[in-house]
Amino acid sequence: MNIYLLFLLFIFQYVHSISAVGSPINIWPKPRIFTWTTPQAIPFSPSFTIASPSHPYLTPAVNRYLRQIQAAHYNPLIIPAVNVTVSLPLQSLTITVSDLAATLSHGVNESYTLTVPSNNTSATLTAATPWGAMRGLESFSQIVWGNPALVAAGLVISDWPMFEHRGILLDTSRNYYGVEDLLRLIGAMSSNKLNVFHWHITDSQSFPLALNSEPELAGKGSYGASMQYSTEDVKRIVEFGLEHGVRVIPEIDMPGHTGSWAETYPEIVACANMFWWPAGSPWEDRLAAEPGTGHLNPLIPKTYDVVKNIVKEVTTMFPDSFFHAGADEIIPGCWKADDTIQKYLADNGTLSQVLEIFINSTNPYILSLNRTVVYWEDVILDAEIKVNPSILPPETTIMQTWNGGPNNTKKLVSAGYRTIVSSSDYYYLDCGHGDFVGNNSVYDQPPGFEQGNGGSWCGPFKSWQLIYNYDITYGLTETEAKLVLGGEVALWSEQADPTVLDSRIWPRASSMAEVLWSGNRDETGKKRYAEATNRLNEWINRMVSRGVKSEPIQPLWCIRNPGMCDTLNPV
Repeated sequence: MNIYLLFLLFIFQYVHSISAVGSPINIWPKPRIFTWTTPQAIPFSPSFTIASPSHPYLTPAVNRYLRQIQAAHYNPLIIPAVNVTVSLPLQSLTITVSDLAATLSHGVNESYTLTVPSNNTSATLTAATPWGAMRGLESFSQIVWGNPALVAAGLVISDWPMFEHRGILLDTSRNYYGVEDLLRLIGAMSSNKLNVFHWHITDSQSFPLALNSEPELAGKGSYGASMQYSTEDVKRIVEFGLEHGVRVIPEIDMPGHTGSWAETYPEIVACANMFWWPAGSPWEDRLAAEPGTGHLNPLIPKTYDVVKNIVKEVTTMFPDSFFHAGADEIIPGCWKADDTIQKYLADNGTLSQVLEIFINSTNPYILSLNRTVVYWEDVILDAEIKVNPSILPPETTIMQTWNGGPNNTKKLVSAGYRTIVSSSDYYYLDCGHGDFVGNNSVYDQPPGFEQGNGGSWCGPFKSWQLIYNYDITYGLTETEAKLVLGGEVALWSEQADPTVLDSRIWPRASSMAEVLWSGNRDETGKKRYAEATNRLNEWINRMVSRGVKSEPIQPLWCIRNPGMCDTLNPV
């Protein structure tokens, strides 16, 4: 008892010495309902425990959060301005889950209610599913701070996401990322309550996925043996995702973006290893959207033997019900460069019919493996090469939009398609770093020229504020908005690799994470980006304390002087 009294005395002196100017404890993303009438805190017991039902993925999450909370001793940028109640410390958290059998899949219930009383030594977390319990554990971890630790008390949080699909796309073909990099990404996603890792595994530049059915695709098409993902690597990543409440959706982009396949099967890949934009040719006659040519040839029967081997094995490696089959950026010049396709065109065929042959030959097979197929919007919206939407029923097809902002989203949902929004105008995290193409005359200009987007096709840089203020259902009717599943920020890797992974993604993905979880407006309907700034600064600090090298958004001076870096005038 004497030790406990000394502990309380230390807490009292610690709290008494802090400035009255501070910020209340914050949770990122902001909860939907956060009831905390009188901000206060109580001591957090060094012997704190968590009681939870046994579950193959929730149990590891509980153990992980328990270790994290006990070891963190998080030091806030600004000490929360709360009253500390001299009482018995919080000793335990009891978790109750209604449906332990719920699988991690699209639309799973992620709701939870967290109650931390100020006059009791035990908190409670109730959730509909294990995945909701994980979201609640993350929120609980963010209301503990200090050394010795305090925990916010006298509060009730009732929380659930606005959108069911909240993700990050990472391209691991153009540059390779090690397994540990992907695990760190997934861990940070879980902290931000993001729930989908869209793994763009293969592209024209490399084929890093090692497959037993087609071993030479990675053997010859990857950057080398040390830059491949083995079956065990994939299993580890998928399991890690499950333990963090993050689905892993594979994308095998085809029939475009398949130049790396030609290292093994040159006979099924059109325009492989040709120069991407021949000298003297107009842009319209290019062979690829960027360096790295190659499209699968839909008129060669062997193409489908290889595709089916890949799809079958990939679906055994990735249990998620979504399979992303790409189908973006079919470049006319590539298919026109192939003799077989030239003959087809000479017989009055069209390039759109060539694409339809491919989709009709692959889509039913993917569906037969009990998968919902996701395609990039190009497959039905491209100006030159597209299929008739009738061959891709909305019941079995999801579209992902990246062009045209709200206009293309409107086109997709008005046609009845469930849609994932990844607008390059807002959600492309690689934009604003110039162009990666060498010998580029756009930069050879006299001083004073108008720099525009700096050579970046999708520039300028997409700031966290731009992302935060974007409404992915803008201009949609209430019925159409219900077809928007959610969104994904995307990091394409022409100019990204593990050395910049964290800073390119965070905190900008955090910005989207809050908007898709609880929106970007307050209870009165006013945009809350100004209020979000201080909270995001604190969240960045906490992420960094957890080993995520997030980029800063303001000088520390701004954080130490709340409000002094705001502008009070329209810009």
